[in-house]
Amino acid sequence: MIDGTLLAASQIDVPATSLRMAKRALSDADFARYSAVTLHDITYASSGLKIKGFLALPPAGQEPYPAIIFNRGGSGPRGALSVEGAMNLIGLYASWGYVAIASNYRGVGGSEGDREEWGAGDVDDAINLLPLLDALPYVDRTRIGLIGGSRGGMMAFMMLRRTRRFRAAVTFGAPTRIDAEKASAYIRATMMKHLPVDSVVQEEAQRRSVCSWANELSPTTPLLILHGTGDRRVHTEHALHLGLELQRLHFPYKLILYDNADHVLAGRRDESNTDIRWWMDTYVRDASPLPRTGPHGA
Repeated sequence: MIDGTLLAASQIDVPATSLRMAKRALSDADFARYSAVTLHDITYASSGLKIKGFLALPPAGQEPYPAIIFNRGGSGPRGALSVEGAMNLIGLYASWGYVAIASNYRGVGGSEGDREEWGAGDVDDAINLLPLLDALPYVDRTRIGLIGGSRGGMMAFMMLRRTRRFRAAVTFGAPTRIDAEKASAYIRATMMKHLPVDSVVQEEAQRRSVCSWANELSPTTPLLILHGTGDRRVHTEHALHLGLELQRLHFPYKLILYDNADHVLAGRRDESNTDIRWWMDTYVRDASPLPRTGPHGA
């Protein structure tokens, strides 16, 4: 099987719970667009495995559409993206006018694979969504963005180390320096749980820690870093350290800290979604020039 080949796709009903939540949260116009999104269960090829995921298509508009790859966070069966979770996330992005796609990664969520990986083969599963999107005639392959939360944000950094395909990227609650954490820290302990028994832990931690190789990130992909100051799973310092490193490198980025917000930015969803949409619309949909970096102006 060729990586990124779409093996199966079937439209699924939008969960009534998602529609009820959206009806309360969105304006009438935004809800009309959201309710017109179509959601599909997909199976695609990655590293010889059949991987499950979801594809959300926007309401009818002008083709070809820009696209967004979303990397979910979490691990284990509870972390897998459900139909409702997919509609709440990539369904929202599709309502903005994007073709949005997400993987459930190998070893979980109905995907093939002997075990779940956490910053290894799962990164291949996410990056292999690029050739899948390239093959869809209604997608503009030159306008693709990347969004990742928590573990998915860590994976997004690893993807940006490997490709310059993404017009822009957004992460929220993402770990950036697992190699500096104690073994007892939640995020490092989670990583260790998914490593093969013969792994050199510190080497594996560094491979997943963007602060150790930020100079290798795609310089043509402006990065929006979002984090809650009340995040108890991935401490806010992760975002601050990455921001300082990107500032030193004159890398195109923006860092936003939300006060009184937790790991998933609960309570600040409307605000953070506005920030995410502006970043995607500016640099992906409109393909605006990169922001200026380094000292300039008055």
